[in-house]
Amino acid sequence: MEKKNSIKQLAEAAKSLTWWLEWGELLLGCLSMAAGFVYFINPYKLVPGGVYGASIVLHNIFPSIQVGTFGYMFDVPLLITAMLLLGANIGGRTILAALITPAIMNILSSLSYPSHEALEALDPSLLLNGTMDLSDHLMLSTIIGSVLIGIGSGLIVRAKATSGGTDIISMIIQKFLHIPFSTAILMVDSVVVLFGLIVIGFGVGSAQTSSEEPSIYLSFYSLIAIFVSSRVVAFVLNGSKDDKLIFIISDKNLPELHHFILNEMDRSATIIKSSGLYTKKEKEMLFLVVSHREVISVNKKIKEVDPSAFVVVTDAYDTYGEGWKPLPNKNDIQPE
Repeated sequence: MEKKNSIKQLAEAAKSLTWWLEWGELLLGCLSMAAGFVYFINPYKLVPGGVYGASIVLHNIFPSIQVGTFGYMFDVPLLITAMLLLGANIGGRTILAALITPAIMNILSSLSYPSHEALEALDPSLLLNGTMDLSDHLMLSTIIGSVLIGIGSGLIVRAKATSGGTDIISMIIQKFLHIPFSTAILMVDSVVVLFGLIVIGFGVGSAQTSSEEPSIYLSFYSLIAIFVSSRVVAFVLNGSKDDKLIFIISDKNLPELHHFILNEMDRSATIIKSSGLYTKKEKEMLFLVVSHREVISVNKKIKEVDPSAFVVVTDAYDTYGEGWKPLPNKNDIQPE
């Protein structure tokens, strides 16, 4: 009985720790996303799609309203729309992420500029007293900002939430127009970038930039930001996806290789009975998944036990099961 109680207490402690870690990831994700926008995206009028990309464009037209405030103007109606049109059960974490990120963005912006006029202009030469001015290094600013945004978005999703915004618009498009979600995301982000091109690039709004490059170039930087942030989100959620799938076909039984895989590598494999199409001879085919670092050691062992073996190494896009990732739940959010 005492043993059962101890196991139960350990399980409850693990569950509690997971809960705190997820909330920590959520808050850290919101902070990372806000910092990416405030210090590396907003001051240079980059438009990396999404709600906050549209907010940057609108701030360019109405500079007295902060980017984060425009974020509220989009997110709150979209959350309500999701509940009405999609019948979505919007979780508390998603609501929190949608509300806290614009607040952090506004607070950081207010603290980082010396005056209200500088805040309205989002003048990078005055950002943190000029110590963060990357006007002459727009590519660097684009990459750093989009990496921070991607990390933030990924952490929010890992915490079982979303940041709302254009994800909701894409879900509505998917449901009513039957367009794939990934395509809908691309469509929405493209409209936002086009909006930014018209307002900032063609000068409908205040097109002043601190860079000597033409304003229309900002749209190209914006496309780079969209690509980089999407790749970072996928990396945060799925890792580097560099597992390798190995097929080993041999005319021999390979007990030494079996021992190497089971004991020295601490992995397992599947033996598949096969035969040669031409020779009709019985063969042994081993199927196993390893990390990219283990491929060389496996190949060396194969050469040692059977130099004439036929070996195929290919990428394993995703690997689930014991020793790897758990299979996703029905409602888990997938980045791709």
